[in-house]
Amino acid sequence: MAPPLVAFVSFRLGLTDGVSIVTEQWCDAFRRRGWRVRTVAAEGPVDVVIAGLGIDATEPPSAGEVERAIEGADLVVVPNLLSLPLHPAAGDVVAEVLAGRSDVVVHHHDPSWQRARFVDLAGWPHLDPAWTHVVINELTRTEFAERGVAATLIHNAFADPATPGDRAATRAALGLRPTDRLALHPVRAIARKEVRRALEVCRALDAVYWLPGPAEEDYGPTLERLVAEADVRVERRRLGTIEDRYAACDLVVFPSSWEGFGNPPVEAAVRRRPVVVGSYPVAGELMALGFDWHTADDLDGLPAWFEGIDEDTLDRQRRLALDELGLHRLDHDLESLLTEMAYSSVIDIDVPD
Repeated sequence: MAPPLVAFVSFRLGLTDGVSIVTEQWCDAFRRRGWRVRTVAAEGPVDVVIAGLGIDATEPPSAGEVERAIEGADLVVVPNLLSLPLHPAAGDVVAEVLAGRSDVVVHHHDPSWQRARFVDLAGWPHLDPAWTHVVINELTRTEFAERGVAATLIHNAFADPATPGDRAATRAALGLRPTDRLALHPVRAIARKEVRRALEVCRALDAVYWLPGPAEEDYGPTLERLVAEADVRVERRRLGTIEDRYAACDLVVFPSSWEGFGNPPVEAAVRRRPVVVGSYPVAGELMALGFDWHTADDLDGLPAWFEGIDEDTLDRQRRLALDELGLHRLDHDLESLLTEMAYSSVIDIDVPD
């Protein structure tokens, strides 16, 4: 008898965006349980490509395309495609195919009401009562409950890197001197990532600003103007691996005005890097766990805070990240979710403590 099959369906998978990264962790968690995994998306190194699922696709997929892509699946997981209407017609087709099915997990990273441009869009997110709904933060779980929808909270999880990045080689490639302070802003350049505020943080700390991600969502002209007006050194080259970039920097800046979760601050904590965050609500939820991050709203206090960061603090932040948000948490949470959905009969692994 073949092992059970889970199909993941989204806009794009296997890339460097947050939804792709978290979904890959879910895929690995299912594989650890002996499940077969099938990925379905318009972009990325996936098993089944459906062009009509793409954010920029002019036409949605047919119902038949979606049905064939998930044929034989014992469980279907849909990360964000039914939550955020980046391609509403595609979401409508997928929702129609999955309507009334109890073998569906909708993984909500950004429900539409959390984005100003989608807040009044009728019918979004798709909330079929037959589906199991999973959210990534307490704020969103509360908002679902206020709308009469029960949702399970499963935080994003973070791995301990197997090997460190190459700090010296990456800084040399950037042309940095040993005394240069480097601030990494590991994001795509879009409005809510607050590049202007990140540059202000760098000015307050006399740091080089490194933005390795591309401009998206028509933000290019704004980014070019901000870079031209910047009174700090700006680097926009995409060098090395993610581990190289974290190793090369001296701090991580993440002054977003909104994030569904915000992976980089926790990634930075795992890698023993200080973090400056924006005042988006979930940052406060994470800081309540004990993270000693500085808010980008307090520019005057930045230098003293940064100089006060010591090795013990960085060690404590790393332990906190791995204890509270490590992969073992995902294993436990996914185990509980599948048991609730009556999939316990196909699970036969020992979940680590």
